[in-house]
Amino acid sequence: MKNNVLCIVSVLLLLIETQSRAEGLSEEQNNITESEQQDIDDVVLILGERENLIGVAQSASQGVVSREEIQQRPMSRTGEILEFVPGMVVTQHSGTGKANQYFLRGFNLDHGTDFATSIDGMPINLRTHGHGQGYTDLNFIIDKSVDSISYKKGAYYADVGDFSGAGAAEIKTVNQVNHGVAEFTVGENAYYNFTILDGFDNVEDSWIYAVNINTRDGPWTDINEDLNKTSVLLKNSREVGGGIFEVTAMLYDNSWNSADQIPQRAVQAGIIDELGSIDTSVGGESNRYSLSLNWQNDNYLASLYAIQYDLNLWSNFTYFLDAEIDGDQFQQVDSRSVYGGRIVRDFSREQNGLAIKNKVGIEARYDDIGEVGLHRSINRIRNGTVRSDKVEELSVASFFENSISWTENLKTIVGFRYDYYQFDVSSLVNTNTYGVDVSQNGGTTDDGIFSTKASLVYALSDEWESYWSMGQGFHSNDARGTTIKVDPVSGQPVEKVDPLVRSFGYELGVRGFWNEQLNTSVALWNLELDSELLFVGDAGNTEPAGASKRKGIEITAYYRLTKDWAFDLEYAYTDAEFVNTSEGRFVPGAVKEVIQAGVNANFTNGWFGSARLRYFGERPLDEAGSVFSDSTSLVNLRLGYRFDHWVITTDILNALDSNDHDIDYFYASRLNSEPTGAEIDDLHYHVLEPRTLRVSVTYNF
Repeated sequence: MKNNVLCIVSVLLLLIETQSRAEGLSEEQNNITESEQQDIDDVVLILGERENLIGVAQSASQGVVSREEIQQRPMSRTGEILEFVPGMVVTQHSGTGKANQYFLRGFNLDHGTDFATSIDGMPINLRTHGHGQGYTDLNFIIDKSVDSISYKKGAYYADVGDFSGAGAAEIKTVNQVNHGVAEFTVGENAYYNFTILDGFDNVEDSWIYAVNINTRDGPWTDINEDLNKTSVLLKNSREVGGGIFEVTAMLYDNSWNSADQIPQRAVQAGIIDELGSIDTSVGGESNRYSLSLNWQNDNYLASLYAIQYDLNLWSNFTYFLDAEIDGDQFQQVDSRSVYGGRIVRDFSREQNGLAIKNKVGIEARYDDIGEVGLHRSINRIRNGTVRSDKVEELSVASFFENSISWTENLKTIVGFRYDYYQFDVSSLVNTNTYGVDVSQNGGTTDDGIFSTKASLVYALSDEWESYWSMGQGFHSNDARGTTIKVDPVSGQPVEKVDPLVRSFGYELGVRGFWNEQLNTSVALWNLELDSELLFVGDAGNTEPAGASKRKGIEITAYYRLTKDWAFDLEYAYTDAEFVNTSEGRFVPGAVKEVIQAGVNANFTNGWFGSARLRYFGERPLDEAGSVFSDSTSLVNLRLGYRFDHWVITTDILNALDSNDHDIDYFYASRLNSEPTGAEIDDLHYHVLEPRTLRVSVTYNF
C-alpha cells in the first residue's frame, strides 16, 4: 500500500511539473526547446571518462567518476556503483536487501571493513554492527541521483580515518538538474523499478527531489524475494555567507526474503538445484532516515548529520549443525542513531617563492546503539538470545595536511591524523539461552591512534605525473569485542580484541593523460595489517586473525577513440598472505586477479550501446590453500535508442547465461538428513543470477 501511494504521488508530481512547465512557456520560449533538448541529449551523448587529475591527485590510484559514466553502465544492483573503483568486485551471497560483499586489494572486505564509504559527507560504514564491522549497505542510494564518485585507494590521505586500509570512496548526489527524468523498468522475475528525479529553482534557492520504488521476486526456485524497496531524496541548496549551504533528507525502507549460499553436496545429491535454498524463511527488514547539513566556500567546509537506522536480519548458514532439531537460524538486530560532523579549513600562502597549501580539520561521530543483538530463531520467530547489548561509541579526530610545490614539477604532501575512541557496552540480558551470564561482557574502554601520511608527486611532463605515497591507516573493532570476558555459548573466558588495528601501506605509480583521449595509470602497492582478534557478529565471540601482507599492481586505461566510441580496461593483480605464522599462509577470499573491460557507443542518430566484462580469478577458501574457488566471468549488454524526449533501453544482464559462482565459502555444516553430530566441510556458494532481460522507458522533461 505504501509503495502504491508513493508511486501515485510520484506520477502526480511528474504530471504537475510537466504541466506547469508547459503552461509557463510562451511561444518564444517554445522555440528555445532546442537548447533544452541539447541538455537532454548530453546525458546520452557525452561518453563518460575519468577526470584528468594531473596536478591534483596525490597518488596514482585516485580517481573521479562522472554522472555520465555512471548512467551509461548496465548494472543489476545498486551496490555495483562501487565497481567503478578499479579492482573492486561487488557480489552478493544473500538477499537483495542485504549489504553486498566487497573485494579489493586482496581483502574480502566482507560487508565493508577496511574500505570507507560516505555520501554527501555522511559515513555509510556502520561500526559495531549487528551483522559485521563496517557494514556498508548502499541499497538506499538512488542511482540516478548520484553526481560523482571520488575514490582514493590506500591509507595516504589525512582526511580519511576509520576503515581506510584499502581505501575510501565519497559519493556525491546532484545539486542541480537541467531537466527532469522519469524512468520505468520492467524485467523478468517480476522486476519493476520506477524512478523520478527533478528539481526547480527559486530566486533564493533550488530544490531537488528523487523517488525510487523497486520490487522483484528473483529467479529462485523455492522462494519469492518479495523485495519491497522505497528510497526518497530531497535536497535544498542556497547561497549563505559567501558559500553554498545544502540541506539533504534521505528516506529508505526495505524488506525482502533471502536466497542464501547453499552447500554443494545438496545440489549434487539433487536435494535442491543451484537456485534453491535450504532454509526458505530467511530474509530481512531495514530502514534508514538521514538529515545532513553542508556548507562550503573556497576556504571552509562544515557538515552535520543525523542518521536513524534499523535492521532485522535472519540467516542460516550451517542449517542443523548446532541445533539439530530447531535448526541454526539466527536473527541479528541493529537499531541506532548516528550523529556527527566535521569542519575543514583550507588556506594557502606563498613563502620564499614556494606555493604552500594547508588543510586542517576536526570531526566527531557518536553512535547511540539502542540494541545490537544476536538471537536464535525458527521461521523468523525468536526463541532465545545469545547476546543483546546497548552500545555507545564516540570518536573524535583531528588532522593536518601540508602541501608544498618546491618547483613547477615537484610537490610534497605530508599529513598527520589522530583518532580517539570511547566504547561503552551494557548488556540488555543477564543469562542467555545457553545459561551463560553475559552481563559480565559489558564495560567501558578507550583507545587512540596516531597516523602519518606522505606523498611525493613529480610531473614528468604536461601529460605524465609520477607518485610515491605511504601512510598508516587503521580500522576500529566491534565495541563488544573490546569489553568481552566470556564466550556467550561456552561460557569460557576469552581475550578482548584490540579496539584499533594498525595498517601500513605504500605505493609507486604513474598517471598519463594524452590528447584528451587516453587517461591511464599504473600503481604498484604494498599493504601490511597487524595481527588481531576479531569480533564475529554471527557468533557473538572473538577469533584470531594473523598479521598479513598484500602487494599488487593495478593498471587502468580509458580511451576515447572518437566522439562516438569509448573503451576502458582495468586490471588488478594481488598477492596476499599471512605472515609470521606456523599455520596456513593463504588469506581466504583474497582475489588474485580482477579484470573489468567495456566498450561504449553513442551515435548522433539516436542509437547507443554498451558491453561490459567483469572477471575475477580464483581465490583460496581456507588458510592451508587446500580449497580454491573457480574464477567468475560476467558479461552485461545494453542497447538503446533515444528520440525526442524519450529513451528506450534494453539491458541483458549475464548475457552469456554463466552459472559461475557470485561468491564461495568453505566451512562445516549439517543437513537435516545427515547423521546426528556430523560436521561436513563443504563448499557453500551463491550462483550468478541467470540471464535476465530488463527494458526501461525514460521520459526527459
